Amino acid sequence: MFQLTPTVRNLLIANVLVFFISLQLPNHLGFLALYPFASPLFQVWQPLTYMFMHGGIGHLFSNMLGLIVFGPLLEQRWGGQRFLTYWLICGLGAGLLYNGLRTYELNRMYHDIEVFRQDPTDIHLLDFVEHNTPEAEDSYAPIMRQLHKTPDDASLISGVLTSMETVYARGMVVPMVGASGALFGILLAFAFFFPNTTLFMFPLPFPIKAKYMVVLYGLYEFYTGVERTPGDNVAHFAHLGGMLVGFIVLMFWQRNRARLY
Repeated sequence: MFQLTPTVRNLLIANVLVFFISLQLPNHLGFLALYPFASPLFQVWQPLTYMFMHGGIGHLFSNMLGLIVFGPLLEQRWGGQRFLTYWLICGLGAGLLYNGLRTYELNRMYHDIEVFRQDPTDIHLLDFVEHNTPEAEDSYAPIMRQLHKTPDDASLISGVLTSMETVYARGMVVPMVGASGALFGILLAFAFFFPNTTLFMFPLPFPIKAKYMVVLYGLYEFYTGVERTPGDNVAHFAHLGGMLVGFIVLMFWQRNRARLY
């Protein structure tokens, strides 16, 4: 049975309440989710509020399960104020880092669209696909071949531009939600302070020490972030961002602690 500490309990209650309240809204993600910086839907509070929003009950459950499994020992070690500070910094940092990456990707997509608009060739269409939608390369292949055969087909070029602009517009209004960035910071801190604690990690059929679990999780998130599969809407680099920010915070705190002795 989980022994909840006060801050962990309060975070759990806040996330559950916000989730069920958000379900009553017309757009349940609303203005609290984190939209790309360049999006007209972006607001300055979203890098903080997004971590209390979740896309579904499964998303909420997995994040809150991680919080109540790994959080209490850290709160007992740090105290509630420092634990909450760490949680919020990791979540905020993960959101900002991931949103910076998304903004870079959207700017590159816009650039690729403008390049194609100025010089609508199959090569520039291939550049757009490889940079922005590599999973759709097979779908675009017949269009590239036709554009190569009929490079002056105005109707074909117009259709391609419409498709590109649709992909860009969709990217501008897809938000990020969830406490996963903060949770991955917690996982890193847990492995830092309790490295030899034995855990079970799905789908491994055997126990694994916390320090190895975090390394495997990090490698997995990096691989799935780089080699994205169709339909994967997980912000893998936000998870890595939470780990990175958590590591920086831990190093800063440890260094300051050492100076006291």
